[in-house]
Amino acid sequence: MSNKSLKSSVNNSYSQALYELTAENKTTEKVEKEANAIIKLMDENPEFVSLIKDPTNTQKDQEIVMVKICDKFKFEEIFVKFFKLLIKKRRLFFLEKILKDFITICSIQRGEVIAKLTSAKELSNSELENIKNSLKDNFGTNLKLKFNHDPSIIGGLIIQVGSIMIDTSIKNKLQQIENNMIGA
Repeated sequence: MSNKSLKSSVNNSYSQALYELTAENKTTEKVEKEANAIIKLMDENPEFVSLIKDPTNTQKDQEIVMVKICDKFKFEEIFVKFFKLLIKKRRLFFLEKILKDFITICSIQRGEVIAKLTSAKELSNSELENIKNSLKDNFGTNLKLKFNHDPSIIGGLIIQVGSIMIDTSIKNKLQQIENNMIGA
């Protein structure tokens, strides 16, 4: 998948604007780390998600909390202003998607290829590294592997790199057998 088609798949003007601002100010790497920290906070803290997504929270309340978080962790001023803009435009509700798209844009600009790996069992670091090295042989050296553990696939692996998907899961094989039986 070319960088051009990847770029068009990330169609989020707020994410793109944040990337352009950080690139212009040479703060992209730091803001990307800060964006990852906010996403992690959203994953771990339901109260924070409620602050963002609950429409009954006032813009002032949202701004106070976001500024406190930014001050505590010494976030880049551009990032603080970006949060204020999202709050003012009532787009804070979309924060997680905007930040994930921003991180994807950063990755694309570095020329990284993102591979998603889903496994029925937890994999050790060495197993993940072996899979990553195998994928690098086929897709290039600048590969970033995202791992997901999903016991519902019963066994096997699902690997997706761009539009290419390899599904060796038992769940998929059982689905194929079922489809064949229905079609017979």
